[in-house]
Amino acid sequence: MISLPNKVTIIEVGPRDGLQNEKKNVATEHKLRYIKGLQKAGVKEMELTSFVSPKWVPQMADAADIMASVEKTGRQFVLTPNARGMENAIAAGAEHVAVFVGVSSTFNQKNINKTTDQAVEQLAEPIQQLLSKGIFVRACISTAFYCPYEGKQAIEDVIHLCRTFVEMGVQELSVADTIGKASPLESYTLFSLLKDQFPNTLITAHFHDTEKMALANIFAAMQAGVDRFDSSAGGLGGCPFAPGATGNVATEQVVHMLHRMSIETGIDENVLQQTIKEIRPYVSM
Repeated sequence: MISLPNKVTIIEVGPRDGLQNEKKNVATEHKLRYIKGLQKAGVKEMELTSFVSPKWVPQMADAADIMASVEKTGRQFVLTPNARGMENAIAAGAEHVAVFVGVSSTFNQKNINKTTDQAVEQLAEPIQQLLSKGIFVRACISTAFYCPYEGKQAIEDVIHLCRTFVEMGVQELSVADTIGKASPLESYTLFSLLKDQFPNTLITAHFHDTEKMALANIFAAMQAGVDRFDSSAGGLGGCPFAPGATGNVATEQVVHMLHRMSIETGIDENVLQQTIKEIRPYVSM
């Protein structure tokens, strides 16, 4: 018997995860129009930007300007890779912060020049400081299924990393199929375990559509009890540190599928499509 939620929350990652991989600079004014359009469409949770080194991710160099200009409604996340990024985010008025670590040590070394254990250790104290200030912390778990360097990841390692963050006190785990190779059975298996292991933590699924199984993986995750999904309007994005990772699953496709199944999202499909149409000339869709 199929068990599905009545309502699903979409966490829009286009303005951050989507745009960060664009080689051509997208002007701040276009990013702001994109964000405003998504909010108008009914998106209540969103990754706005990232406080990272402009040297490594030049597309995010205007993070402070974005934060100063957007209307902060609902949970509006900024990604921060380290203590310095967190300090800059707090100074810019961030109330919802995302951190990230991959299950794969090789992936982390290619990305942030640290093993998984080193990355977690570096984040422990800054996360406690964020939580002490009342800031909502979301931990993004990369390469939870497959790594472009190591291949399939052990499910025990995924659970261990998630437990470490839960014990730190983070309120949400966003668990990612970073290179889009997971199958629906793998999705159902992992998310069933996560929902069972961490019943008091928000569990969000993040799928890429590399092998065109993202929607099927979302359907499987919903049957495992997940009702929160990351997606990117227009299917923008990928990961600059994960070879072969194509775009995130497209928000418009996810919302359409959910609405066809009478699952509420609170998102207006027409306004969403208009927003995608307006950003399209400035990105490589």
